[in-house]
Amino acid sequence: MSTIRVHDKEFKPYLGAEMIADRVRAVAGEINKDYAGKRPLFIAILNGSFMFTADLFKEISIEAEICFIKLASYKGTKSSGHVITAIGLDIDLIGRHVVVLEDIIDTGKTMDAFLPQLVHQQPASLKIAALLHKPSATVYPIHVDYLGFSVPDEFLLGYGLDYDGLGRNIPSIYKLVQGIDKEERTH
Repeated sequence: MSTIRVHDKEFKPYLGAEMIADRVRAVAGEINKDYAGKRPLFIAILNGSFMFTADLFKEISIEAEICFIKLASYKGTKSSGHVITAIGLDIDLIGRHVVVLEDIIDTGKTMDAFLPQLVHQQPASLKIAALLHKPSATVYPIHVDYLGFSVPDEFLLGYGLDYDGLGRNIPSIYKLVQGIDKEERTH
């Protein structure tokens, strides 16, 4: 894998497609074991989790249902600080075992805003499965029950993660190359 350019930024390889696939299979194995006989409902957070969700769900061997909700808090490479719900949840959660599927947990703000809405609907259990977690960026205490990878607080791209709409279709994960601008070179 070599560096790639998306919009005005350069990205270098970070996690390869095979490494991601292996970890997704392992996470699915944990979920299959923990939810055997429970028929969980997976709630996938769009847009970013769509690749993780598709690959994970292919490895789920137990009876399970899935639905999708859209939450957003990013603009460009920075969090906007506001969580926006674009597509609502229309399934009754009372007494259901629920697993929320997320691409990445960084500050935790999105999950902190969304989880109380789910708890209010009285599920039998509520857990989070995330492909990526940035522990050093976490501001809101969110427990990730099923985790693919802990990653540094850097901007990542690919495998569902985008930079201003582009890059979601890249099968590997890349990280932003931190360049030195002219002003920094003079100091």
